[in-house]
Amino acid sequence: MKRVVYSGIEGRSLGYWGLMAVLGFFILMAAGAFLFMEHSGHHASGMNNQIVWGMPHVFAIFLIVAASGALNVASISSVFNQKIYKPLARMSAILALTLLAGGLAVLVLDLGRADRLIVAMTEYNFKSIFAWNIYLYTGFFVIVLTYLWTMFDPAMHKFTRTAGTAAFLWRLALTTGTGSIFGFLSARQGYDASIMAPMFIIMSFAFGKAIFLILLIGTYRYSERSISADLITRLKNLFGVFVAAVLYFTVVFHLTNLYAAEHGDYERFILVDGGIFTFLFWGVQVLMGGIIPLVLIYHSAFSHNYRALITAAVLVIIGGFAQVYGIVIGGQAFPLVLFPGKEVSSSFNDGVVSSYAPTLPEVLLGLGGVALAIALFLFAIKVLRLVPESMNLENVDRRDNGVPC
Repeated sequence: MKRVVYSGIEGRSLGYWGLMAVLGFFILMAAGAFLFMEHSGHHASGMNNQIVWGMPHVFAIFLIVAASGALNVASISSVFNQKIYKPLARMSAILALTLLAGGLAVLVLDLGRADRLIVAMTEYNFKSIFAWNIYLYTGFFVIVLTYLWTMFDPAMHKFTRTAGTAAFLWRLALTTGTGSIFGFLSARQGYDASIMAPMFIIMSFAFGKAIFLILLIGTYRYSERSISADLITRLKNLFGVFVAAVLYFTVVFHLTNLYAAEHGDYERFILVDGGIFTFLFWGVQVLMGGIIPLVLIYHSAFSHNYRALITAAVLVIIGGFAQVYGIVIGGQAFPLVLFPGKEVSSSFNDGVVSSYAPTLPEVLLGLGGVALAIALFLFAIKVLRLVPESMNLENVDRRDNGVPC
């Protein structure tokens, strides 16, 4: 058996530079959107004093959650010693870093006063989950970069499994922290649920795997490298399990809320009377982002169809955005219950569903974060030895002393 040889992609083709140019255009548009909202104030966005987290937060949270899931292939190889996935661990780790960088860029630039981040980094209120997340995000960068170091440096190979285990545990903590932002907000009927933390973990597995599959297949196809159909099948089946698990947790979340009388009105809002939120839930999240991908993944008619797998991954990403949008925006749009069990009347929107319409600067800022993440990934696989030259299984050394990863 042969050891795996890594190299960077050439990145000299018109297609590569054309794609980088398109991504650069969206990054520039995001920079312009940031400067516009910075100069004009946040009234230029669709956010208001009822909807304080808008479309940029949807993009940021999706990218941060997906970053944790993108590390899944590396975690399986190192923590669970599945050597068949070891050659892909470098790509998995670098994608996790670039997705987190894109998500945090959107989050920081949406603050209105980006320089205020210095205050958040120097003064901590540890009763706030947001303060915890600063440590979780920075810690993720440090640990995953260390993990990559152990893969690249032969002298550090003996520490790879330890670093991989630390990265695995940290990514679980990171996603738990992100989910807990919502689970700890007991004032919001759509957020107050302890299942939010594990649901965000399984969401990260599905979203991150979807992005990883698209970039993996695209990289090997356009760099004219070979990859085993059996390996893709393994990744596809694992992806299907994660997609099904997201549907399962979604069902449990809503059944639990239906059981609790205090959440009944919110459930009716989301599932029946919520207008755009109801459509996004049933039409986009459940059908387009869950059921149809499972058919494309497991139906025998699509068993060896790469296009069907890519389509399933794209649909899961679209459904994931809809799910995060429903959680973030839908949870805020539903009116606060200030005095449970009491009738309240005032002249300030009590009992009124809040309206929100994303503006162009918000959307451009979010798309810029996605473009930044992908551009960083494409640049990394060009300049670093991240991509195995061949991923045929017969060329992968599966012995314990094989390719360190």
